[in-house]
Amino acid sequence: MKKQIATIGLEMHCELKSNSKVFSSAKNAYSEIPNSCIAPVDMAFPGTLPILNKKCVEDALKMSIALNCKQPKYMYFDRKNYYYPDLPKGYQITQMTEPVGIDGKIEIEVDSKLIPVYIHDIHLEEDAASLDHFFDTSNIDYNRAGVPLLELVTEPCLHTADEAVAFLEHMRRVYKYCDVSEADTKKGQIRCDVNVSISDEDATELGTKVEIKNINSFGGVYDAIVYEIKRQIKLKENGRYDEVEQETRRWDEESGTTVHMRSKVDAVDYKYFVEPNIPKFKISENWLTDIKKSIPRLHLERKQDYINNFGLSDYDAEILVKDKDIADYFEECLKLEVDAKSAANWIITQILGYINKYDLCINDLYLIPRRLKDLIVETNKGTISSKQAKEIFFKVIEEKKEVKDFISKDNAQISDRDELIKIIEEILNNSQAQIEEYKSGKTNVFDYFVGQVMKNTRGKANPVLTKEILNNKLNN
Repeated sequence: MKKQIATIGLEMHCELKSNSKVFSSAKNAYSEIPNSCIAPVDMAFPGTLPILNKKCVEDALKMSIALNCKQPKYMYFDRKNYYYPDLPKGYQITQMTEPVGIDGKIEIEVDSKLIPVYIHDIHLEEDAASLDHFFDTSNIDYNRAGVPLLELVTEPCLHTADEAVAFLEHMRRVYKYCDVSEADTKKGQIRCDVNVSISDEDATELGTKVEIKNINSFGGVYDAIVYEIKRQIKLKENGRYDEVEQETRRWDEESGTTVHMRSKVDAVDYKYFVEPNIPKFKISENWLTDIKKSIPRLHLERKQDYINNFGLSDYDAEILVKDKDIADYFEECLKLEVDAKSAANWIITQILGYINKYDLCINDLYLIPRRLKDLIVETNKGTISSKQAKEIFFKVIEEKKEVKDFISKDNAQISDRDELIKIIEEILNNSQAQIEEYKSGKTNVFDYFVGQVMKNTRGKANPVLTKEILNNKLNN
């Protein structure tokens, strides 16, 4: 049996942020109250017409540019015809003739290596309503009907479940960095269809494609791909590959299996045609230029910058770029000429710990980059110890005061070399027995001397300078 290669393509759906829906004035917001965010056009009432939301178009173009796609000269919409209870019009307004972006390419990081992912297209459409299934009935919630949805379709260019999940994680960050979506899987704002096929390693054509619909978690995507690859390989090994048909399956979390839903339809079955109620309009170069300027540096570019130009570890850089606000805070510290490693250490160990504990956003933190710089500068100068700096960190945040307000002569660290030499010489003059022990090889006595200096100065002696002076005195 020849080695089997899996080929995976993804269709990622992401709901966009906007005040209203993509073709109606109804509020675009997550709500636990069914049918509370609807308008007549969402319900397909007779005589209602769609009105295009400009912000949704801008956000769609922004993502198209971010994915290095080609943008069309004109914006078109199409009707995708199919009947299902969650689609009151009997058709979905989407893009088929001229998607908002085609032929894109990005790189994602998998196991510390960059691999290319090719984008077939990205298009703007309306979401369908949601169905709540109970024991003997199903209820329809039209809050989601008409919510702006971006569908991103990759080429069949991924080969493992790890690569697929890495791509989804990458894209979730891109959506959030570009501020076009909250990209919250818990609210159903990201859903994914997965296409899986297997073929011989040296085959020139792909095997039969099986689609797995509407997986709403990245863990589910991973498990569904792993299962489906094993299922298809097992059929092939048993000489039953003809049983792998072009079909649509669903992921059943309880059983951990994919289950047949229906035979897969082709595009022709949807009877696409241009939406007559939304006239095409020209996308100007000036508009595209303005949109491109609004795209920030994305997480992967920042991570490589932090590692290559500022000497951060892969681990630290990855933590900093997980959230755009955190990365922006770090870069503001760099603009203030704060040492990159010191800033990263404070952000990762102290600031993230604090905001996670109290469920805060870093932008709401009183300790803005300028105040963090003051804290780091005073610590590096030796004015305060690292222990004192951590105490002042909390005081600055809780009492909303400046760093200097918590530094005085009474609590300032002793970093004057001459003053410390005087204190240390006095201690050594009264510790002849301990000096003899140290000279005889009991080097742990060194800690005794450090302790005596700290006791004598009530913990205010600069520990680094103290150890340096003691080392010189005892070994010379």
